[in-house]
Amino acid sequence: MYFLPEDLDNYIVAHSEQEPELLQQLTRETYQKILQPIMLSGPYQGRVLSMISKLIRPQSILELGTFTGYATLCLAEGLQKNGQLHTIDINEELVDFQRKYFDKSDYGKQIIQHTGSALDIITELNQTFDLVFIDADKPNYSNYFHLIIDKLNAGGIILSDNVLWHGKVVEPVGEKDTSTQSILVYNQLLKSDKRIETVVLPIRDGLTISRKL
Repeated sequence: MYFLPEDLDNYIVAHSEQEPELLQQLTRETYQKILQPIMLSGPYQGRVLSMISKLIRPQSILELGTFTGYATLCLAEGLQKNGQLHTIDINEELVDFQRKYFDKSDYGKQIIQHTGSALDIITELNQTFDLVFIDADKPNYSNYFHLIIDKLNAGGIILSDNVLWHGKVVEPVGEKDTSTQSILVYNQLLKSDKRIETVVLPIRDGLTISRKL
């Protein structure tokens, strides 16, 4: 989703950091071999994720929704040298694809893959995190928040993707549109929860930054 005029968006992309070659390769192969390649974060949002991670310099990252690992590698760019990134996805068919690119990167040994229900796996992770990226099934966004908030270190950051949901958040919502309904509930949760402070960025399909107080 693009909320800016195309010429202005092109200018912004042209004057931002370029996408690394490895991620270009990952993108090409994703579009060649994987269903719904549109789920990739893409080069501009990827550079945004990379920059945020580099500013935070996290020791520990949790990602919900790996897909083919594009955002994973972007976030890993900011990891401390002895840091770890735990990434969770329910699709076991993508594990080998992800690992191939993780191992081609400088961060392969720091990335730990988990396959299965994030709701179950999060509860099994006995550690805290400096940075969490939520980009998984929309109906569970609020459930994920409630599970991770106590695992987030003070000053830690939650990044939430697709929070503008193709602009549907400001349109009439159909009774069967559970994804939009869930995003609306989640956005209100982030706004009202006193444990965090939140700002919504109109980047691509909407990216929220929430900081734990």
